[in-house]
Amino acid sequence: MAKIAVTMTKSGIGYPENQKKTLRSLGLRRLGQQVTHQDSAAVRGMINKVRHLVTVEEVK
Repeated sequence: MAKIAVTMTKSGIGYPENQKKTLRSLGLRRLGQQVTHQDSAAVRGMINKVRHLVTVEEVK
């Protein structure tokens, strides 16, 4: 199964609470932090919800 790296590029301050909780559920706490997840529909849905705050890369 493929893996993806998610990096928080913009702060959640000033955005709705549900978007802040989505960042936390992805494991992102600090600006510039990067986490790795299995590429699944659930994770992709969370990323899509906060796509303006994160960048996504495939991990080889």
